[in-house]
Amino acid sequence: MIGIPARKEVVRSLGAEIMLKTNAKYRLGQVVRHKKHPFRGVIFDVDPEFSNTEEWYQAIPEDSRPIKDQPFYHLLAENDQSFYVAYVSEQNLVADQSGEPVGHPDIPDMFGPFENGAYPLHFNLN
Repeated sequence: MIGIPARKEVVRSLGAEIMLKTNAKYRLGQVVRHKKHPFRGVIFDVDPEFSNTEEWYQAIPEDSRPIKDQPFYHLLAENDQSFYVAYVSEQNLVADQSGEPVGHPDIPDMFGPFENGAYPLHFNLN
């Protein structure tokens, strides 16, 4: 699996700056599930680090708040009751091993048919 370039970090040592490249653990089209909450989804975008509102972040109970300096994933998500878009930190996701497709109605707008546990993109990335 090839990781998605997620962010660059600057390390300062003895006055020199070195750019380090880190990778997102999960890829576009991959099916994942939340570690703590009962939902799963398909990744359709990745932020290299937290990029939502401070209000959204503060609404998370402090003892459950993820660190901001990690990839955050946009998911076409589903649970037993509904379909929605979720924004989830990498630390709270695991790869879904069920082999089952996700039923979110917006999937066909972005992805091809479910195959080999993932969804291929309908378009090429620049």
